[in-house]
Amino acid sequence: MPARTRCLGFPLALCLLLAACAPPEEPSPAETAGTEILWDEWGVPHVFATDPESLFYAQGWAQATNHLELMLRLYGAARGRAAEYWGEEHLESDRWVHTVGIPARAVEWYRRQGSFQPWIAAFARAVNDYASSHPEAVPPEVRRVLPVTGADVLAHLQRVVHFTFVVDRGEVARAARVLGRGRAAAALAPPAAREPAAAKGSNAWAVAPSRSASGHAMLVANPHLPWSERFTWTEMQLTSPEVDVYGATLVGTPFISIGFNDHLAWTHTVNTHDGADLYRLTLDGDGYRFDGERRPFEVDDVELAIRGEDGSVRRETLRVRRSVHGPVVAERDGEALALRVVGLDQPALFQQYWDMARAGDLTAFEAALRTLQMPMFTVMYADRDGHVMHLFGGRTPRRPAGDWQWSGVVPGDTSATLWTETHPYDELPKVVDPPSGWLQNANDPPWTTTVPPALDPAAFPPYMAPRGMSFRAQQSARLLRDDEKITFEELVAYKHDTRMLLAERLLDDLAAAVAAHGDERARRALAVLEAWDGKADAASRGGVLFARFVRLLGAGPATFAKPWRDEEPLSTPDGLADPPAAAAALSRAAAEVEEAYGSLEVPWGEVYRLMLGDRDLPANGGPGSLGIFRVVGYAPAGEGRFRAAGGDSFVAVVELGDPVRAQTLISYGNASQRGSPHAGDQLPLFARKELRPVWRSRAEIEPHVVRRESF
Repeated sequence: MPARTRCLGFPLALCLLLAACAPPEEPSPAETAGTEILWDEWGVPHVFATDPESLFYAQGWAQATNHLELMLRLYGAARGRAAEYWGEEHLESDRWVHTVGIPARAVEWYRRQGSFQPWIAAFARAVNDYASSHPEAVPPEVRRVLPVTGADVLAHLQRVVHFTFVVDRGEVARAARVLGRGRAAAALAPPAAREPAAAKGSNAWAVAPSRSASGHAMLVANPHLPWSERFTWTEMQLTSPEVDVYGATLVGTPFISIGFNDHLAWTHTVNTHDGADLYRLTLDGDGYRFDGERRPFEVDDVELAIRGEDGSVRRETLRVRRSVHGPVVAERDGEALALRVVGLDQPALFQQYWDMARAGDLTAFEAALRTLQMPMFTVMYADRDGHVMHLFGGRTPRRPAGDWQWSGVVPGDTSATLWTETHPYDELPKVVDPPSGWLQNANDPPWTTTVPPALDPAAFPPYMAPRGMSFRAQQSARLLRDDEKITFEELVAYKHDTRMLLAERLLDDLAAAVAAHGDERARRALAVLEAWDGKADAASRGGVLFARFVRLLGAGPATFAKPWRDEEPLSTPDGLADPPAAAAALSRAAAEVEEAYGSLEVPWGEVYRLMLGDRDLPANGGPGSLGIFRVVGYAPAGEGRFRAAGGDSFVAVVELGDPVRAQTLISYGNASQRGSPHAGDQLPLFARKELRPVWRSRAEIEPHVVRRESF
């Protein structure tokens, strides 16, 4: 039996100190007899429990088994005590976490969990029990975080969802740099800053029975996130008398965020949601101007501890000021920026996802979604009844009318700009069962979820979402549009498609540019590109050259002679605006590739690699900006090579027949814990463009069980 004594192995004085700092004690453990975890050969825990509290205890234990060190680091950072635990390099993170109020709000959220509080408590308790039972899994520097509380779990959730996805810290930093330069500087934060960063994106497909060869609806889940830290996925099955759901969640989170049951499946993409605004304040003494009057700030002082290299601890006081808009996040030259964020008064995210996981049809699933406890993300859905749905989800502020630059910095000296409400569920862009029979999202605005369009952007406020369609989104739509009857196997193959749509769009114009303006080296390079298969497969010869050419040329709106148009969403932008510059860029790209690799025809997989532990495999896939659907982001790895560092992470392809059929993959494996055999064990499948079968019934699971744990 796993130990359940929270402070087992810790000095009594330390336990008392930690208990004093924790929120109110969780209820006593529920009886867990009869609960077990069946671990399969890929390190996926199949949890079978007698009741929800036992279920979430076992899930916490399973996550700790695969990710304990990472979980403790994430919870320590979400507490705003990372500098205290690990040194000054984490001080800015702590300042940010306390400035936006995560730790205090998490305690309040925990108090408001109602009947779900014991389940969150059980999850946290299991992490502590696992750490007590496995001290060898806890390095001394992360042991300082123990014990974990239910409030820590909710703080981590806020740090990831509200203050990584909803709020773009890069945008805050850009806006802070223009403080004191006058009101015209508000426009310096471009609209594109509101769109998802390349490192945080996703693909999602829903195929209706009318376009499915089997006559069953199908769903593809494909989030793209960095392969590290707070973005790490973990896969599991959770089964109790109340629920039977399979899927994945980000490490440290106690509910399945992307998943399926016997009746339906859902996934998310990072949408072009705008749920946060920066307000420019004019300072007046120790207050600020608002509606012609001076207003005082709400002020709190937070003491931060910083651990030195010698183990000593110094302290500093962080003064947090809040206006009617929200916390002050920057100040300079008599001006300040205040941040307003949606969803901070909605603590029932756990309940929403529990209800989603238990839903048996579209009506029940939408009832869960209507609560809008998740502040952003597209929802893509399919079910066994044949319904498909795309919801532009989240809390979108109902913004006041006026000539305000909502994508930049908003004047904060007047109540005319202060939003206080968000749009209800029925006012959000949504498509159900379109005539086309398919839905897609590749982080593009909701207007292009299917073609012909099923939504009119003019029917929504202009701040709801921008217009436009990336090359990856166009390739996503084309793959579905061009197959009238899609099999499960074809859907898996399409998901791994590495064609570069940007190359298809540019090569004919590039040939004309080289013929008119190119030198001998550009002509040699063009011959390689014309013989290339247009893909980023490991053996593709020409992709490295084309990617280098695009990097030198750029691929922004100014690159093209014809801009993107609503009327031609899948064939624009097109043409080269500056053919001589394109020919010159190709010549420079050829020189760089030849110098680096000795050949213009170096295979993609020799340059781009899958590296994890002692594994070093040829990669396939590439940046979505090239129009590649199979997204992989790379980081320098030395000697002219690049290693996969993000992109395709958790993948699921689900066919909603009876029984449900599914295949999945976590690119980097289902464990991050040092020494785990599952860290990186799925990379060979990734390299071969393969997924793993999902086992859900006991009869399916049993032949693949490598370990059992009972509680």
